[in-house]
Amino acid sequence: MKLRRTRAARLAAALLIAPFAIAPMLATPAQAQWTVFDPSNYAQNLLTAARSLQQINNQITSLQNQAQSLINQARNLASLPYSSLQQLQQSVQRTQQLLSQAQNIAYNVQQIDQVFQSKYANVSMSASDTQLIADAKTRWQNTVGSLQDAMRVQATVVGNIDTNRTQMSALVGSSQSATGALQATQAGNQLLALQAQQLADLTAVVAANGRAQALRDAEQAAAAEQGREQRRRFLTPGAGYQPGNARMFPSSGN
Repeated sequence: MKLRRTRAARLAAALLIAPFAIAPMLATPAQAQWTVFDPSNYAQNLLTAARSLQQINNQITSLQNQAQSLINQARNLASLPYSSLQQLQQSVQRTQQLLSQAQNIAYNVQQIDQVFQSKYANVSMSASDTQLIADAKTRWQNTVGSLQDAMRVQATVVGNIDTNRTQMSALVGSSQSATGALQATQAGNQLLALQAQQLADLTAVVAANGRAQALRDAEQAAAAEQGREQRRRFLTPGAGYQPGNARMFPSSGN
């Protein structure tokens, strides 16, 4: 009877101590399984992340804009790969060379004054008939030479037309395909240079034709003056024609 009471007392004591013995073991797993969620903190973190992402996007956009600006600047500073300057200069030089080869009377004011003073001015009353004939021949040669010079200039200008057409086509194509402001400007400047070369050719033709016309008119004026002088000499008593006896057939008595 006493033994049963002892066992019962031990069992009761064990049941009383057991909850306290296993409490530490149960507390740790229960605390690890719970997660504390703070909505306000989560929203703030999400907003901060969105702002950071927006800043990164803005920086990327800014870098892209800067890169595109540098590309545009490079295009604007790029030179035109085509140049017609050499061809245009050669055309102008051909025309100038012909003008410098003008026969007898060059495009020189001093020389023109000297030639006109000696060959086209008033006919000297003391000049011999031989000198008058020689001067008239010189004036005729000057007129014929100027006409030939004018035709040579015209032929050269006509020959430049095909070159100008080729250059104009190339320049217009370069202007249309220009990738920057500098290339477009250079193409426009070369087109203006082409127009200037064409105007130079036109000026040369006008000058050559005007020279030929002026010499022809001067020759006619000098010829008229020389004709008056020769007529005066013919009609002057003792200096012109002297009548005399002439026999076409000898007399039968001789």
